[in-house]
Amino acid sequence: MTSNDTRNHIIHTGADLIGQKGFGATGINAVLTTAGVPKGSFYHYFSSKNDFGLAVIDTFAQEYDTKLDRILNDSSRSCVDRLRDYFDSGRETMTSGEFTRGCLIGNLGQELAGQNETFRKRLDTVFRGWEQRFERCIEEARQAGDVDESVNPADVASFLLSGWEGAILRAKVLKSTEPMDRFVRVFFHQCLGIR
Repeated sequence: MTSNDTRNHIIHTGADLIGQKGFGATGINAVLTTAGVPKGSFYHYFSSKNDFGLAVIDTFAQEYDTKLDRILNDSSRSCVDRLRDYFDSGRETMTSGEFTRGCLIGNLGQELAGQNETFRKRLDTVFRGWEQRFERCIEEARQAGDVDESVNPADVASFLLSGWEGAILRAKVLKSTEPMDRFVRVFFHQCLGIR
């Protein structure tokens, strides 16, 4: 592996473990053992566990931003269909992971935002980026006449992000997509005025 490949391998292995156990319960040794790299490699790439955690957030966010852009910027489909695809993708991710992981950024937000200001700010930046993407898509749908013209895209995007993250949490607790399905129904009918 190249130096960059090794770093990315450690990050992705760590993200997987953090997704399962949480940041606090994921030790550096467990990450390195699972990744199959020596301890010196960790400190070659990261100055501390917190530095590693920020790298996990940044890498996940960058990959998720690419996914969001692919779905929400697909001009061959209506914005409403793009949003439906986004929700379907989230539902599939939840069921394929057997309701054990949820959203890595949401999980880290719940665990770390009250403990560490650096993490809180970084996680907020990620969430704001997602919210802006949703807002642009909803505004495009409003301009196209696909949703009620009285819709406030910024408010609806904020509700989408907060409500969807909450639905993901509830789905983990219930081990069912029912909270996600209910959120999607309410979102389209009540927020976007689609019957």
